[in-house]
Amino acid sequence: MSLKALHLVSPGRRWTSDRLEIHMKQTSSSKTFGGVQSVYAHESVSTKTEMKFSVFTPPEELHGKGPYPTLYWLSGLTCTEENFIIKSGFQRYAAELGLMVIGPDTSPRGEDVPDDPNGDYDFGLAAGFYLNATQNPWAIHYHMYDYVTEELPALVNDEFPADPARTGVFGHSMGGHGALTVHLKNPERFKTCSAFAPIVAPSQVPWGQKAFLNYLGPKMEDWAIYDATALVAERPSQADILIDQGTEDDFLKEQLRPELFAEAARQSGQSLTLRMQEGYDHSFYFVATFLEDHLRWHKERF
Repeated sequence: MSLKALHLVSPGRRWTSDRLEIHMKQTSSSKTFGGVQSVYAHESVSTKTEMKFSVFTPPEELHGKGPYPTLYWLSGLTCTEENFIIKSGFQRYAAELGLMVIGPDTSPRGEDVPDDPNGDYDFGLAAGFYLNATQNPWAIHYHMYDYVTEELPALVNDEFPADPARTGVFGHSMGGHGALTVHLKNPERFKTCSAFAPIVAPSQVPWGQKAFLNYLGPKMEDWAIYDATALVAERPSQADILIDQGTEDDFLKEQLRPELFAEAARQSGQSLTLRMQEGYDHSFYFVATFLEDHLRWHKERF
């Protein structure tokens, strides 16, 4: 069902339509650096499952009651909505800068949601690749692109003090792929963009090829709409994109290949800062090291 057929009733925090009613509930909340880190769950129209997402709200005593500039963080393979908020330490800087930060889960979940039949970590649960699957059995639930770009922002903008006019996106690995594609396809809504060790050319690397073949089918033209390197070649944005990549990342040469995106950006005129960080790997230690830079990068460009 189109989200245009739905509306949010603030007092009860629920999506309503003639066919369904979706409730949102808070599952945790903690004060940190003067702000509040919370997690919410709700029934999703896009994925037809319960979805969880995190919300950091900066301290009112420093930044008022909003609306706040808002960043969407997209996590990588194997992650949930919790990894980033627990491991990165972003709250210290977001509190200082007055940023609201939203972090969805990485895939639909539930008893009826299909997973990789071989139990691999790089496909299925926790590996939604921020696309809308068209192939069965994935097409029923794996609509993470619609969730991240339409449903979740509508919910956030209605229920929290977010500023839709100052909204950006960033992410790590598979989430870096998601951030780049979400921005390039929606530059008017996600105005700023950065990424840590993103999968920039999924059509050309094993992680992406496996996911795209299963989720989207064999036609390469169906892959291109979720491939950041293909997108930036055809539709560069007006944003300054920041990418950090560790030189000791085990996945650098086979799965990530930032040089492909950099060359496509150079040819299309996309503004890009690609920083190869000497000695850093693919872990959250790498993300945490340069996270302050990314938050300030976004804040300065709103």
